[in-house]
Amino acid sequence: MGANYTVHPSAIVDEGAQIGEGCRIWHWVHICAGARIGRACSFGQNVFVGNDVVIGNNVKVQNNVSVYDAVTLEDDVFCGPSMVFTNVYNPRSAVIRKDEYRRTLIRRGVTLGANSTIVCGVTVGEYAFVGAGAVVNYDVPDYALMVGVPARQIGWMSQHGERLNLPLNGNAETVCEQTGKRYELRDGRCRLVG
Repeated sequence: MGANYTVHPSAIVDEGAQIGEGCRIWHWVHICAGARIGRACSFGQNVFVGNDVVIGNNVKVQNNVSVYDAVTLEDDVFCGPSMVFTNVYNPRSAVIRKDEYRRTLIRRGVTLGANSTIVCGVTVGEYAFVGAGAVVNYDVPDYALMVGVPARQIGWMSQHGERLNLPLNGNAETVCEQTGKRYELRDGRCRLVG
């Protein structure tokens, strides 16, 4: 263990895990040896982090989340309490499929709401917002607001986490009411423009 991060006495951090400065690892967390974790991350009670996992800087993983092998979380991702990742698309107890893991990529700034599920093999775009309880089973565009089972897009979100006044399709511009930053929608893609 290094002096540059905090580990609760009940947590298990396997030798070899790479953990960045300022991380906080709370009660009953298990971080496997192959995990690579950036700076200033927080892991709530009862979190599991697998071997083939990459986690960026300032990631918050709330209570009861398992980040399984083949998952990458970029910087500033928020994983709400009890949300779920998977890594095998068609699991069976009697069939070994460790060589069939599908990679999941959660891009910078994404929020994954409490009890949401991310089915393996998808990419969730930058600053997307997945609502509580949603089940994502296909790629999600940058800034998309996703809800429901299966998840469907109902709007767009700003980097600040505010719903943007934009249609789902077409061309339009708007301003985040909290920050004053401008966003545009062009050809079904939302982006920050200033």
